[in-house]
Amino acid sequence: MPDSHKSREEALEALPGGVKLSWGIVKKPRRGPKGELSIPQIVEAAIAIADKDGLSAVSMSRVAQSLGFTPMSLYRYVTSKDDLIKLMQDAICDIPIPPERSDVGWRDEMREYVRETVRIFREHPWYADITIDSIPLTPNTLRLLDWMLRIMKDFPVNDFEKMSFLLLISSYGRACGMIERDMNRLIASGGSADEFGGLQYTAALKELIKPESYPHLYPVLMSGAYTGETENPIENDLEFGLDRVLDGIEQYVEAKRAAQNKNSDSI
Repeated sequence: MPDSHKSREEALEALPGGVKLSWGIVKKPRRGPKGELSIPQIVEAAIAIADKDGLSAVSMSRVAQSLGFTPMSLYRYVTSKDDLIKLMQDAICDIPIPPERSDVGWRDEMREYVRETVRIFREHPWYADITIDSIPLTPNTLRLLDWMLRIMKDFPVNDFEKMSFLLLISSYGRACGMIERDMNRLIASGGSADEFGGLQYTAALKELIKPESYPHLYPVLMSGAYTGETENPIENDLEFGLDRVLDGIEQYVEAKRAAQNKNSDSI
């Protein structure tokens, strides 16, 4: 169990370096001999490099060079590349949180959350290359969580159930974002959306996949659904899937609400 008697200083000191930097709970470095840098300036330069050439292209020396400083100048502000990546991750999660609106239901708000998640992956494809090493700890990522919890504030469920819903929705958004990122990468390299969907392999798959070996996949392939050979009646697979996820949440929440109402009526 956590030590409730830890001092505030001890508690904050236990945070990773990049997290402390994101909250501004580190001492500001003294002015260097070539002029003043800033952490936002360093992070912005690193994001520009990652957007252009990927996360692996980000290094302290390249970021310093892009700013016209030496690597040692950067280390006075950000002590490691890991800390810099943590700051980059938090920076691109700094999105405007929409205000509460009485005319917008929770399902539409969750859709908006997922679309914002997908947009992050679309605009910053390297985001998915960051290893998840802990729960969110930085201010902007926590604001996104706070947004989702606000959406669920009237749900008749406990906090653990809310966190599970949050993980479910966030994971779906992440998966959709990664799919869109990979398709965009293929198109940028000269491919096409049809190629991503495997349309050009339809004839070959029909030769290879036989009903005796793939009894359940075979009819799906032959219907044209597997490679998009025929028009999709549900139009957008990702939106369709999200609606089914929301249906499941709604069914669970309504069942919990009905059970609570029944218990209150019986008292």
